[in-house]
Amino acid sequence: MRFDLISFSAAAVFVSLQFVMPPASLQAAQPELREIFSGGNEKVQVVCLGDSVTGVYYHTGGRRAYPAMVEIGLRQAFPEADINVINAGISGNTTNDGLRRLERDVLDKHPDLVTIMFSLNDMTRVPLAEFVANLKSLVDQIHARDAAVLLCTPNSVFDSTGRPIETLEDYVAAIRNFAAREKLPLADCYATFEQLRNEDEWAWTMLMSDDIHPNMGGHKLLAETIVSSISGKAISLADEAPLQPAIPNTLRKLLTGQRPVLIAMPPVHEILTEIIGNEFPDRKVSSASWVTENRTLAEIEDSADLIRTLKLDGVFIALPHSVLPGKDATELRRLSWILNKSLSFGKQEWDCVVVSPALFHPPTTDEERLKLDILRQFVANQDLTFIDRADDDQDTPAADIIKNWWRDQRALLENAE
Repeated sequence: MRFDLISFSAAAVFVSLQFVMPPASLQAAQPELREIFSGGNEKVQVVCLGDSVTGVYYHTGGRRAYPAMVEIGLRQAFPEADINVINAGISGNTTNDGLRRLERDVLDKHPDLVTIMFSLNDMTRVPLAEFVANLKSLVDQIHARDAAVLLCTPNSVFDSTGRPIETLEDYVAAIRNFAAREKLPLADCYATFEQLRNEDEWAWTMLMSDDIHPNMGGHKLLAETIVSSISGKAISLADEAPLQPAIPNTLRKLLTGQRPVLIAMPPVHEILTEIIGNEFPDRKVSSASWVTENRTLAEIEDSADLIRTLKLDGVFIALPHSVLPGKDATELRRLSWILNKSLSFGKQEWDCVVVSPALFHPPTTDEERLKLDILRQFVANQDLTFIDRADDDQDTPAADIIKNWWRDQRALLENAE
C-alpha cells in the first residue's frame, strides 16, 4: 500500500443524512412489557444480551448499535418513562457464553427487561436441542430475578457455506416455537428483514455490512421491530443522524498539545494540511496521503487492509466519482469493506469521516447522481459523518466547505467540554 508520508505544522456543511427506511412490520404489543414502561417515574432498566450483532463493532460505525437505538425508540414510544438501555453484546458469543456471563453482564444490572438475541454463532457450533435448552435456562434465571424477557430472532443473512440460510431458519423456527410454547414475548426481526428482502432486495442489501452483520441502517430496523413489539406502536429511527462531533480524537489531540496521526485521501489530505497548519502553526502532525489515483475500488479496498495497523487518530475517506458503486451488490460490498476496514474492530478508537466527491466535482450525469445517492445513504447506514455539498450550492469551493465543517466540529467539542 502506497502512503505518501509527510509531516506538517499543526485546524462544511455537515449534511444530516435522513434516508428513508421502510417502517418495521408492526408487531403485536406485549401488554406485560408495555406495563413496564407505563408504571410511573422510576427508571426502567433494559439489558440487551447477544453476540456481535448486539455489541458495538465496526459494522455500525463503532460508536453505538441497536441497543442505543432501542433506547431512543422506547423514549419515543414512552415519552414519560425514564429509560436506560445497557448493551451486553460480545462478538463470537453463543447462548453458552451468554449463560456464563449472565450474572455479571445482565442480572447484576438489576434489569426490568432483558432482550435476548442469539443464533448466528450458535448455528455453527451449538446443537439445536442444546440451543433451546440454553434459551430456557437464560429465561428461567432472568425470571427468577423478577425481570421480563423479550426473545428476538436475528436479522436475515446472505447465504454462505459457513452460515447456510436453511440452517439459520431452523434456529429461527426454534426461537419462535420456544416463545410460543413458553408463552414468551417475541420480536421477530428475521421476519421483518425477510419482508423487506422480498419487497426490495436492493434496500435489504443496503442494510448489510457483510454476509451476516447489518450496518446501522439494519440496526435501526432491528430496533424499530423490538420497540414495536414492546409498545405496539410504529416508530421511526430514520432521522437519527451520526453522533457529533465526528472527530473528537483528532481535535482533543490538537487542543491538548499532542500529535495526532491522520490519513486522508487526496485532495482532502492537502486541505487538512492547510487547515491544521493555520490553526496550530506550532504543532507537528503525522499525516499520510491515502492514494486513490488510477486505482479501482477493489484496489482501494485491498489498500485499506493496513489502516488498523497504523495507530491512527483520524481517517478521511474521499472516493472519486469514477470508483463509486452503482446498483451492484459486489461493488457495494467493496465499498462496505473500505468503510469497515477504516474503523477499529470494536468501539471506535479513531475518527472516521467520509467526504463527498461532489465537493470537488458535482455530478453531471444521471449515473453519477445515482452513485452519489448510494454513497450518501450507505455512509449514513454505517453511522458515519458525510461531508457533503448542499443541493443548491454548486459554487462554494471544496476547501471552504471543509474549513466551515472543521470550525463547526471544533465548536461542538469545545462547547461539550
